[in-house]
Amino acid sequence: MIEGAGDPGLYDWPSQHAQLTWPGGKSVAVWVAPNLEYYEIDPPAHPRRKAWGRPHPDVVGFSHRDHSNRVSHWRMADVMTKHGFPGSVSLSVALCQHHPEVVQDAAARGWEFFSHGIYNTRYAYDMAEEQERAIIEDSIRTVRASTGQSIRGWLAPALTHTPRTLDLIAEYGLDYTCDLYHDDKLVPVKTKTGDLVSIPYSLEVNDHYGFFVYNMSGRDYAETLIRQYERLAAEPGSVMCIPLHAYLIGQPHRIGPFEQALKHIAADGRAWIATAGEIVDAWKAGRTLP
Repeated sequence: MIEGAGDPGLYDWPSQHAQLTWPGGKSVAVWVAPNLEYYEIDPPAHPRRKAWGRPHPDVVGFSHRDHSNRVSHWRMADVMTKHGFPGSVSLSVALCQHHPEVVQDAAARGWEFFSHGIYNTRYAYDMAEEQERAIIEDSIRTVRASTGQSIRGWLAPALTHTPRTLDLIAEYGLDYTCDLYHDDKLVPVKTKTGDLVSIPYSLEVNDHYGFFVYNMSGRDYAETLIRQYERLAAEPGSVMCIPLHAYLIGQPHRIGPFEQALKHIAADGRAWIATAGEIVDAWKAGRTLP
């Protein structure tokens, strides 16, 4: 055995997938995850990671992302609403104070909220347990006060974790995590207390990766979404997540191809278009193992 190369033991292998058909006889559950985020222009420095590529304050990086909260959130949200796609919001909870009108718009559309931490410029690396608990408690309290909803899910801020993150969110009663990218179906997660489910999120069809990592055009990205959908729709019980950032997908030159991808999925007939919470509930109610 290679020292230090053990499996973290978060989930079973081989996979024990539930054999199920989604409501309405649909073969694939589709959910859209708009990341409604807040980035500080001059965040406190973290020894492991720089928040911005440029020296602080990074006016360029901040203002690029602030396009979400001024313009492109509404452009993205209107297209989603037009084609019947509710949002399951990955929320930087500080947005409730900094741009409450964005949160209120999402709530008025009937969107679901889960936590993406407080700020997307604060990282969990080396965080003490009491600090991590305080962030979870703040998320629960603030989202409830702002929207009336109790958060059920978690996506770590800037995808940063501690070894105890999944145990803690389960302890606080959250029932799904978006932080594991290991499967195309829902999978139980092993935690010290409580039940936790991994719902498929995606890095591969995340618009951030599409535009910043894979250098796709808007048309390339839309075609990728359609290819992803077509394959998963042919594999019953699968889940497709479309993670979005409005300052990227809501740009004028990208929103048209994105709308065509949503139109394709909505018209196909095999998709159950739902929120993350609805998908978790249906999975819990309908799962039977082989």
